[in-house]
Amino acid sequence: MANFTPLSAAIGGALIGISAVLLMLSTGRIAGISGIFSGLLNMRGEDKGWRIAFLAGLLLAPVIAGLIGYGMSAPKLPSSWAVIVVAGLLVGFGTRLGGGCTSGHGICGIARLSPRSVAATVIFLVTAIATVAITRHVLGG
Repeated sequence: MANFTPLSAAIGGALIGISAVLLMLSTGRIAGISGIFSGLLNMRGEDKGWRIAFLAGLLLAPVIAGLIGYGMSAPKLPSSWAVIVVAGLLVGFGTRLGGGCTSGHGICGIARLSPRSVAATVIFLVTAIATVAITRHVLGG
């Protein structure tokens, strides 16, 4: 593991935890990205302001970090846009099927000791491990 950075990982984890707690205290909402995003798509929703601010922060934070000298390497993406679109649709479908995403279940749900969230997070992790194993070792990707 060449990129093991426990201090920055601990700081990042603490910031994620603090943001989840602050969102819960200020709005009573769980910091699940899929729920926050889907709430923006609801035409009758009145609470769009905090949702836009939360998502803008997710997008702007790495941009600002890069501008002040904390650059990141570009992610390795598939060469085909079709693969990216299909993968995105599958993630969206799985998020809907699972009643939330890894941030909602994995961070907030487990912190609330929700058995449903623990089960969902275990399924997310097992599926991710199997996908990587199949992609790398069976398909040679």
